[in-house]
Amino acid sequence: MQQRPLGRSGLNVSKLCLGTMTWGEQNSEAEAHRQLDMAVAYGINFIDTAEMYPVPPKAETQGLTETYLGSWLAARGKRDDLIIASKVAGPGNGLTYLRDGPELTAAHVHQALDESLQRLQTDYLDLYQIHWPSRSTNFFGRLGYVHQEEESTPLEETLGALQEEIQKGRIRHYGLSNETPWGTMKVLALAEKMGLPAPVSIQNPYNLLNRTYEVGMAEVSHRENCGLLAYSPLAFGVLTGKYLHGQRPEHGRITLYSRFTRYTSDLAEKAAAQYVALAKDSGMTPAQLALAFVTQQAFVTSNIIGATTEEQLEENLKSSEVVLSEEILAEIEAIHKRIPNPCP
Repeated sequence: MQQRPLGRSGLNVSKLCLGTMTWGEQNSEAEAHRQLDMAVAYGINFIDTAEMYPVPPKAETQGLTETYLGSWLAARGKRDDLIIASKVAGPGNGLTYLRDGPELTAAHVHQALDESLQRLQTDYLDLYQIHWPSRSTNFFGRLGYVHQEEESTPLEETLGALQEEIQKGRIRHYGLSNETPWGTMKVLALAEKMGLPAPVSIQNPYNLLNRTYEVGMAEVSHRENCGLLAYSPLAFGVLTGKYLHGQRPEHGRITLYSRFTRYTSDLAEKAAAQYVALAKDSGMTPAQLALAFVTQQAFVTSNIIGATTEEQLEENLKSSEVVLSEEILAEIEAIHKRIPNPCP
């Protein structure tokens, strides 16, 4: 599988990354291990997790995803062959059970990393990401920015803590997630001012139903050598077509968890139906069309795929072999112009 540079880190990561947020909720430890075996055999060297996983987050399952990855690493002995990424949670989002409410202070960053390393059974992470900002801003689908002057952890403090961990060798590089153009450029400016390393990646949502990353962030990725790690490339499975016409497959995430409504509007279904039809007319599965589109973007470093079954994972892995023609890309653009960003 093709590998791409991870920013200025000197590391190369596979163009597909294995996402893990279902492990411990929709997937057992044994299933997680089989997914890892399959993905690594296919050429993936990049695994993404987070301290708050699995999703939906709950006190009784928090940390299981990292634990399952850690037990696999211990059993297989492949730690140094892989690029392992995790994340420290920001404030809010109902995580009161996590450190009595997570913050991005130096103390929280150090404690969160301590606990992630223990669960992962490793003494370092290749990439440590700020899962979402401390300040109030637009992420997780929020629109209509309303400015608030609230108390939040200064970026300088968070970056200083990451610098300490880099100096200790417990993290090699850091990245951002669910971040805005202002936030990204602010971090880059502060890093230069403080003599700190710059972030090497940004993990934000990007898919055929939500191409808002292209508006401001794609230019930042190119000019600052800080590429996108694209999450939700299948829009919670909506772009596979399995939820069309009111279908609710028994084990589908949207079926199981009513909280996931970002990609379930009438307009989203209308757009998804057109992308599904295009895929079938073009001789590929809807998932492979949607994934190949994301992977093919020049500002994307790696496309984070996830699955709950081995069949889904195999289909997603095979998307790495698909190259969309100019004709198919033109058809995608035509649909996008008719129904632009129905799920920002």
